[in-house]
Amino acid sequence: MDETAVSVRAVRDAGPDTVAVVFESPEGFEAEPGQFVQVFGEFEGEREGRFYTLSSPDVEETFEITVEVDPEGTLGPWLASRDPGDEVVVSGPFGDDYYEGEASVVVLAGGPGVGPAVAVGERALADGADVTVVYQDDEPVHEDRLAALANAGARVVFVSDGVAAAVQSLTGPADAVPFVYGFAGFCEEAVEALEAAGFDVDAAKVESFGPAP
Repeated sequence: MDETAVSVRAVRDAGPDTVAVVFESPEGFEAEPGQFVQVFGEFEGEREGRFYTLSSPDVEETFEITVEVDPEGTLGPWLASRDPGDEVVVSGPFGDDYYEGEASVVVLAGGPGVGPAVAVGERALADGADVTVVYQDDEPVHEDRLAALANAGARVVFVSDGVAAAVQSLTGPADAVPFVYGFAGFCEEAVEALEAAGFDVDAAKVESFGPAP
């Protein structure tokens, strides 16, 4: 969709310095887990836009983004302070590497990559897929949703430093499709780990969030 004003449905805490912002889906909005939207705000006459990957498994009535709130930033704190009914301008979705009903998925997430990781994991599990999530972060967020995934039958692995050992130890279908989300350094490390463990990295769906700040 082109730039469209959408209403905020809720803003909730998702973990340390992180919120989940839920918007009402406008008519005709269609998106899949793994795709992203651009969100805009205006500050002292200057317009700012940032891309956020969806962290909701579907967009039927609402869609969600996960926002890291840097107290020295502008757009993040502004989004975190929105109230239900406030309007925010959004465009999208964008992205070609998204969940497409794969029968088995291995999702590697670093830091803010946990947002799309839980979205893909929840949607795939609801579809009856075999789901593994490996999440690297010193201060995890969306822990409640990750716990729910584990309780529902997904393999959920937390690591604080490096994913190689965790990926090497994975068991599951040999044809699992890898998904990778995080900053550039994490994505590079994750793809190397997948290749070393024998996964088909040519089939991997990778979204890098750029250099780590």
